[in-house]
Amino acid sequence: MDVKTQVEQSFLALSGEDREAIISLGTTLRLSYLRKRLFLAESKVQHFEEQYGVTLTQLEAEGLPDNADHRLHEDYVMWHHWVEVADKIKPDIASLEDIARYGLYLGGTPDAGD
Repeated sequence: MDVKTQVEQSFLALSGEDREAIISLGTTLRLSYLRKRLFLAESKVQHFEEQYGVTLTQLEAEGLPDNADHRLHEDYVMWHHWVEVADKIKPDIASLEDIARYGLYLGGTPDAGD
């Protein structure tokens, strides 16, 4: 039996309440991390937009100026990176927010008294 299977079996051996608590805590921690990372990415993108007075989409539509120095080229690469980071994180945050909002009902549909 491989390690992944052993870990899955150990996790499934826990009570439903313990599994739900672990997933809930993990969701909360991961959401916190991703929100901080998104804030950083959006801050970096905003910095570049303010510095160059243009959005990345506009810059790409117009093309880099002929007199662009090495700094703009480096910033252009980093700008792309941070836009991609933000775009990748947003769906993950949305998915985790759904889990956090609705919770996990591992044993089926919860009763009103649960």
